[in-house]
Amino acid sequence: MAHPVQLGQHPDPTHTIAHLSDPHLLADGARQYGVVDPEAGLRTALDRLTRLPHTPDALVFTGDLADVAEPAAYVRLRELVEPAAEAMGAQVVWVMGNHDDRSAYSRLLFDEESDAPQDRTYDVRGLRVVALDTSVPGYHHGEISDDQLHWLAGVLAEPAPHGTLLALHHPPIPVPMLRAAETIELADQHRLAETVAGTDVRSILGGHFHFSTYSTFAGIPVSVASASCYTSDPAPLDRFVSGVDGHQAMTMVHVYDDRVVQTVVPLADAPEVSGVQSTVTAQLEALTGEERRELLSRKDSAFNRGELADELGSW
Repeated sequence: MAHPVQLGQHPDPTHTIAHLSDPHLLADGARQYGVVDPEAGLRTALDRLTRLPHTPDALVFTGDLADVAEPAAYVRLRELVEPAAEAMGAQVVWVMGNHDDRSAYSRLLFDEESDAPQDRTYDVRGLRVVALDTSVPGYHHGEISDDQLHWLAGVLAEPAPHGTLLALHHPPIPVPMLRAAETIELADQHRLAETVAGTDVRSILGGHFHFSTYSTFAGIPVSVASASCYTSDPAPLDRFVSGVDGHQAMTMVHVYDDRVVQTVVPLADAPEVSGVQSTVTAQLEALTGEERRELLSRKDSAFNRGELADELGSW
């Protein structure tokens, strides 16, 4: 939801995108490794989205929607996500992952019968989101065919009003913190670079690694969202790879006219050690910019002495 008054020098973003990844849903409430409840993780993520200052325009899920591609898992995914998205007024963007199956994915998410790559475009109020299928049937690494690159080049040939976000499962970046992922990365990344360089792609959104990380690719910022199921520990002790039931997160993507801002949002609540109730927002908006700066920035102000309620009461 847009704020009626700017508290700083930047306007509200033109678009807000919730970037979620790797829910790995299982049918009938089954648990991964007998421990992780992927449905609970997804529910927590969707609940977290209701607390944000800007309501998402779209929810982008960058792959591994179902852990073993069970039809019932895709049905359950829609049951959970679509009503939540509708309540927010948000579109849903699905992306294929290496754990997904093209036939079940297309039939149960799009009511289509297809074994072809699941590439689609979405118009989010003038912001184009391209879902690119990097999956390889029978394998965990990623590839993009010549036909797909030709299709993508055709899509990007005409700029969108607010530019393009490219969403794929296998991010085209190095993974120095997870050596195990190096053999299941996106192959021949230079071919994709040649296709997107100089286009209106403003950011690339990926998943696959189960932890948040960032890079650039062909001059374009890349953001990898963590998972809502289990995550990869980037600093394990004496382990080649270590999946843990913790640190789950999603990423909020705020698009401005001249930039894109990415923010990691942990899914689990943590104990609050300091805070101010949201009811003061209207009072702060009623102040002048100089008054707000004196109250919130001045080191000896009432706010920074922990006396905000008394100080605001005097205005």
